[in-house]
Amino acid sequence: MNTKLTLTIEQSLIEKAKQYAKAEGRSLSDIVENYLKVIIKEESAKVINSTPIASSLRGSFKAPKEFDYKEELLKGLSKKYL
Repeated sequence: MNTKLTLTIEQSLIEKAKQYAKAEGRSLSDIVENYLKVIIKEESAKVINSTPIASSLRGSFKAPKEFDYKEELLKGLSKKYL
């Protein structure tokens, strides 16, 4: 169930965030929701050995349902080394 949330954020930051969301083809609400999921998950799992950059990117990429990571990795490695 989705619930409306009101936040107070600097106007310039909101504008930049909206531009970023539009460029990524996502809604600002989706980006904020995914960020909150990441920090809550990290807090409960106590993630270690992760750089701040890697942590900030977690959850920001949504692969298509038919995406096969192993197949894509094999293609990339084959292209690079064969």
